[in-house]
Amino acid sequence: MTKRNKEVLTMIKVDLITGFLGSGKTTFIRKYASYLVEQGMKVGIIENDFGAINIDMVMLSDLDSEMCDVEQIVGGNVETDWKRRFKAKLIAMAMQGLKRVVVEPSGIYDVDAFFDVLYEEPVSNWYEPGNIFTIVDARVEDDLSKQARYLMTSQIANAGAIVFSKAQEATPEQILESIKRLNGMLEEFHSNRTLTDEVITKPWNELTPEDYEKLLNCGWHSADHEKLWFDHNDAFTSLFFMNVHMAADQVKGTVEKLFADKKCGQIFRVKGFFPQTDGSWIEVNATRDNFSMKTIEQAQEVVIVIGQGLKEDVCILPSLNKCIDKKRKIVYNCIK
Repeated sequence: MTKRNKEVLTMIKVDLITGFLGSGKTTFIRKYASYLVEQGMKVGIIENDFGAINIDMVMLSDLDSEMCDVEQIVGGNVETDWKRRFKAKLIAMAMQGLKRVVVEPSGIYDVDAFFDVLYEEPVSNWYEPGNIFTIVDARVEDDLSKQARYLMTSQIANAGAIVFSKAQEATPEQILESIKRLNGMLEEFHSNRTLTDEVITKPWNELTPEDYEKLLNCGWHSADHEKLWFDHNDAFTSLFFMNVHMAADQVKGTVEKLFADKKCGQIFRVKGFFPQTDGSWIEVNATRDNFSMKTIEQAQEVVIVIGQGLKEDVCILPSLNKCIDKKRKIVYNCIK
């Protein structure tokens, strides 16, 4: 197909939302997709969580409507599997009249895989890259592993906009220090990019239509960086707990104990759903510095713990065991 024919067809732009585990990608998608729909755009969202159970898909299910199609890629932690499933999903969505597709892969993800799929036929006949956003916690940790620093580098190197999450909880000094750390990561892996005014530090509840228009047209960068070869699934693990019954007033303390107990390994995120005796559900989304809990009407009975070097036989199961219904089967799976 010639370039002229592609233009006549009006290519569907695909926006990629990257960011490390627990950075706030799903929350950002909710705001960004809602803005696009308000502008009259028909939007598709493709979700792929880290691990075998897609909790983030459940968290976005209320957006599913005539103007917003929420889809998922199941599993796909191996890059070749993800690329194959992503390609198949885009082909299936090509004739739905979408103006834009927003993709949230796992927080453990190499951006090159995104371009590999979009530039391959027949996907390239319908789609083209739009924007790349990288969501970063405004208080970047100073003790990330080398693998984690590399993954963050690979994401911010290509982003048209780096969007700080939880900026309202960070001081101006912490925000400046975070930008310095990100530039330090780019330098560590010999990137030819330095972050300047493409870092969005405004709290999300203060974003204006002008801010969203800027995001909508930020594009992406082609920046080089040194490759670090390692198996992402060996470096990062996810533990799944099914049928966890816990009262709302117990949840926060239990989750905080998991993050505080160093024997557990380095926990990046705890998220999931707890059924309550009145038929409602508690949705939990927590990182080391932030804890969010709200009541919802319907969910999936699962809790997931994501991190590095997790010691499930030493710490994770005992930490939750006292809150699990003994009459039910305890199921967990460590993805390696």
